[in-house]
Amino acid sequence: MSCSKSILIIAERFYPEEFGINDLAQAWSEEGFKVEVLCQTPSYPFDKVYEGYKNSVYRKDIWKGVTIHRIYSLLGYKRSVIRKVANYLFFAFFASFFAVFIGRRSDNIFIYHVGPLTQAIPGLLVKKLFKKKLFVWTLDVWPDSVYAYGFKKTGLSSFILDKFVSTIYRNCTSVFVSCKGFKKKILKYSPESKVIFSPQWVPTDMNFESAISNPAMKEGINFTFAGNIGTVQNLENVIKGFSLVKKGIPGSKSAYLNIIGDGSNLDALKNLVDEQGIKNVFFWGRRPLAEMPTWFEGSDALIISLIDQPVFSLTVPAKFQAYLAAGKPIICLMKGEVAALVQENDIGFIADPNDIAGIKQIFEKFSSISKEDRERLKSNMYRLLSDEYNREIVIRRKTEEIFG
Repeated sequence: MSCSKSILIIAERFYPEEFGINDLAQAWSEEGFKVEVLCQTPSYPFDKVYEGYKNSVYRKDIWKGVTIHRIYSLLGYKRSVIRKVANYLFFAFFASFFAVFIGRRSDNIFIYHVGPLTQAIPGLLVKKLFKKKLFVWTLDVWPDSVYAYGFKKTGLSSFILDKFVSTIYRNCTSVFVSCKGFKKKILKYSPESKVIFSPQWVPTDMNFESAISNPAMKEGINFTFAGNIGTVQNLENVIKGFSLVKKGIPGSKSAYLNIIGDGSNLDALKNLVDEQGIKNVFFWGRRPLAEMPTWFEGSDALIISLIDQPVFSLTVPAKFQAYLAAGKPIICLMKGEVAALVQENDIGFIADPNDIAGIKQIFEKFSSISKEDRERLKSNMYRLLSDEYNREIVIRRKTEEIFG
């Protein structure tokens, strides 16, 4: 397909950083659309500029037919909350300047909303100046996620954030949401908005068909958590519950907890394991997406966990789809939408994220299930993946809505 229709994607993060927007931009480019991206110099999640890049004021790259406009990244966000907030505002301000020159030649503006909604400000400016169509793909609900991460809610902050969120969504042509539960939240701020369920899918970098077990994993029953390691992932309770699991379940097999990823809470979790003398918890650090199928293949069950906050009850983390593709039962230690998906589709086990004894029981319960039960859960996972999170279908619906 070849056409003159074009789109500017505004996202703080883009290739070589590993986010779903990379795949979407590439898919649109392959269909013949002119795709440009405005983003920061790559630095996430390590809080340092990637090798081969310079943290310059502006740099232009071409990647798989996509034109990438990179601007300066304010570093230090991993070590300081103040720096993190400053980086959000820094991007919103400087991206607005560049967006005026880049966005005027695009038919559509698309905001990839992971993290701060402030990155929609440049898109809103372009829409107002040049009468462009504005779309947002929301993977985080503001302002709920702001408060969930510990920012204090006051009358003034609530008023300002509510007005800001309402302004953004009221100016969107359509709003795509990654989780069904987000729709009600969006309509609260913008009752007239067109809100479309548009979930994430399995990253194309992850090949499960030929995956073999990672040789680094211990022989026994392996439980694995993969992803960002922050305070909201509730891994303290996961570790505490797992530490109560006895060896020798079943058939004298040892149980192991593998934690793969990086984040602000990693050092605290390592200290917890050391202080309590837990010997069967392993931290493997951040691994490339292409390598993750080997870790999943070597696992018996995969853990998805978030703290008990209202906004997270609506959230389906991106790892959920990858877990489905791996075909390994899910241990769900969170409330809300994911727990309902696990229960209704019979794809794993659920425990209250606050109940350490209950978490321990779930680990032990899984360890005793039969081979036939595992195959049933696996079959159910593949069916859900095909029906609900099909990459081709999701991208096609986005494309039709935006490009017509």
